[in-house]
Amino acid sequence: MAIDTRSEAADRPSEKKKAKKRTSPALFYRQVVAELRKVVWPSRRDLATYTAVVLVFVVIMVAIVFGLDALFTQGVVAVFGGS
Repeated sequence: MAIDTRSEAADRPSEKKKAKKRTSPALFYRQVVAELRKVVWPSRRDLATYTAVVLVFVVIMVAIVFGLDALFTQGVVAVFGGS
């Protein structure tokens, strides 16, 4: 009784052959430009809105972290004493 030891990988071209295929910088640039044309760019109003939302979120997070830091500082000073 014979056992077939060939794997499916033996039927396909090796990965090294595929990896050797190189692209030129000009082709890469054309592909980048083609992809950028597909992007839906936000309008100036949308961009201003997104920026405002991010800034408000960051200010809120800074306030939360500052508050927790002050609270923990008071707790540590109360427990261990301070000068």
